[in-house]
Amino acid sequence: MLEDLSQKLELALKKIRGQGKLTESNVSDTVREIRRILLDADVNYKVTKDFIERVRQKAMGQEVMVSITPGQLITKIIYDELVELLGGSSREVEINPSGKTIFLVVGLQGSGKTTFSGKLAKRFKAMGKNPLLVAADIYRPAAIEQLKTLGQQTGVPVFSLEVKDARKIATDALKYADENRNDLIIIDTAGRLHVDDELMTEVADIKGLVKPTEVLFVVDSMTGQDAVNSAKAFNDIVNFDGIVLTKMDGDARGGCALSIREVVGKPIKFISTGEKLDAIDVFHPDRLASRILGKGDVVSLVEKAQEAYDEREAEEMEEKLRKNRFDLDDFLKQIRMIKRMGSLSSLMAMIPGIPKHIKNQKVDDNALVKVEAMINSMTKKERGNPKILNGSRRRRIARGSGTSIQDVNRLIKQFTEMQTMITRLNKQNFFRKQK
Repeated sequence: MLEDLSQKLELALKKIRGQGKLTESNVSDTVREIRRILLDADVNYKVTKDFIERVRQKAMGQEVMVSITPGQLITKIIYDELVELLGGSSREVEINPSGKTIFLVVGLQGSGKTTFSGKLAKRFKAMGKNPLLVAADIYRPAAIEQLKTLGQQTGVPVFSLEVKDARKIATDALKYADENRNDLIIIDTAGRLHVDDELMTEVADIKGLVKPTEVLFVVDSMTGQDAVNSAKAFNDIVNFDGIVLTKMDGDARGGCALSIREVVGKPIKFISTGEKLDAIDVFHPDRLASRILGKGDVVSLVEKAQEAYDEREAEEMEEKLRKNRFDLDDFLKQIRMIKRMGSLSSLMAMIPGIPKHIKNQKVDDNALVKVEAMINSMTKKERGNPKILNGSRRRRIARGSGTSIQDVNRLIKQFTEMQTMITRLNKQNFFRKQK
């Protein structure tokens, strides 16, 4: 996420870190370089100009402190301004405490509206709501089927009608929700390849009919200034309440993310960071600013770990570690927990202090899939006692998992080394100290 922007800013700030003090000359050189980086990242010209001017004034103004280094100071100033540019603080979507909550999801075709609707439904179902997905995209082929598939995957009902009238579908969906006690309705509307009068009229009509709690504009973050321009056009007519940035995991530049809130004047409420249905996060300006400056995002990492964490399983694992009974079944459980947290590359990006050459390496998430396949190809007896895995058993596991004998040997070697380490830690009473 925003890797290209982060690397270029890190190089620009590295130059001033070696300076003894802030001067008009080195501040000008640094902000000039940052200005070039932001424009290369497709950040809006006026947004860039105003941002650079605020950084320059703070760096050369009364807020300069003699107790810190120039590099620390300019980094702190840029961080503060990035947080402000991105919205200052996180803004949760509004939930109606005493009645139905209705979200109207709008945007251009291909922005990820339908997938986001499914993700949002899954998120609120996990929070105890009884959501209903509404298929009001009557133009795109297979849009209704896609939403029904997402509904099946999330266990959320989908309302649709065999009519070419999105307005009727939306209003009838509210009656259906009343009859079935759905307290949260997500209406997936039609998109177009570009903003047009017909699209705007339909969306505005639906908004007037269903009176949504919030209108969420979904935009593909990888389309840069085109995304910002379409957001402004939509907002001028529909007056939406919040922005959803999709495909953030593939956006290396960040022009849309850094421009859209300032240009449109509406908060970013969610970001989507992958195709999986749990790859959705509430947007936190301070956390994204920290990642842009290469400082990681420990808070989000901890939150993901807590979501994947099962207290009962953790207690059982602690007991097994103390008794040296950690086997391949337990190893498999840990792998599945890591997979629930997200991709390995996204997790690494959240950890501060990881060397750049490691962070920039391509991490193959399929490696965990291969390990899982190999363990699943073992018998229960083999998982409990890997020492019995002789040559013929290993060849059978390789064939059953679609891997090579070398892959199986590597897994067994790594697991044996892990068991040796656990034994050493037990000799030092390590796990007892953690109680």
